[in-house]
Amino acid sequence: MARALVLIVAGAACVAALGACGKREDLKPAAGEAPPPLPVGAKLQPTTEELTTPDAQARPARSDELLKRSEQREPDDFDLPPPG
Repeated sequence: MARALVLIVAGAACVAALGACGKREDLKPAAGEAPPPLPVGAKLQPTTEELTTPDAQARPARSDELLKRSEQREPDDFDLPPPG
């Protein structure tokens, strides 16, 4: 019983320590390293914010538009009943 309690407390301490180790400052190249190469077709070097923000294709917007009116379906030659 006491061993299980010690394991739970130790696990919670590890999770809390790992959750607090993230940095909150801008990304910068390591000392002495060159910045990433300029992308093809770009006139200016993109900022770290631009590089880390996903574009619309990576995160498409969700469409929750409801059907507002009924529409008759066009006939489909391949919409056949099941064999049987």
